[in-house]
Formats: sequence, structure tokens, C-alpha cells
Amino acid sequence: MFRSALVAFALAASLAAPALAFTASNGLPVKDEGNGTFYVGYHGESGATAFWCAAAQYGTQALGLRLTDHIWRVSPPPRRAGEGIRFSVRPEGAAQSSGLLHFGGEAADLSISHALEFCSKPADMLKE
Repeated sequence: MFRSALVAFALAASLAAPALAFTASNGLPVKDEGNGTFYVGYHGESGATAFWCAAAQYGTQALGLRLTDHIWRVSPPPRRAGEGIRFSVRPEGAAQSSGLLHFGGEAADLSISHALEFCSKPADMLKE
């Protein structure tokens, strides 16, 4: 009886785990940290735009955000080699900069629509 319950629990846990994971189209993994905050992990040589692409895809596909909604970078730039970037759906705790070159001032946020544009430019996915 105990063994059957243990096997059933292990099977259920292994089936549930993949549902919690999210991988963007560029291969970057995203982990929900709760409270509207999530972490886009490192996966090979990726520039800042690749992280924004993954964050926007997660926002629309996992969180149900609209194209006009914004996401904020929480991890301060520059990102160290091998590290990911933390994002939030709220401005509280945002970094001073998005880590991207902006004309007309610094901001730590982008609209989902703007960030999704980085997903269609393969050259932008490479290390900057």
C-alpha cells in the first residue's frame, strides 16, 4: 500500500513539474518566482534582447499579459556572464535601466509588444 502510494506520488510529481517550466522560442528557460516576478535563465550566448524576448513570451503565454502591458527589469545591468535576468510585471523594485540602448532617456521597462519584436530578429539573439 505504502509503495503504491509512493509510486503514484512520484509519477504525479514528475508529470506536474514540466507544466511549471516555460521555455521561450529562443531556448531561454523562465521560472516563475511568484508575485508577478520571474527569472529568465541563462542558456548559452545570449544578448539582452534575447532575455527581453523570453520575458515577453512568458508574459503573454504564461501570465496572460496584453501587448500594451509593460514588464520591468529587476536585475540591475550589466548582467554577468552565465547569469539570467529577473523581471516583474510591476515597477516596484525595478532597476535603473533596461540594459538596452534607449534614445530619449533611460527606462527599466518595455511594452510586451516592443519586447516581442526582439523575438523575430535572429541576429539580436546573439551575444551583444
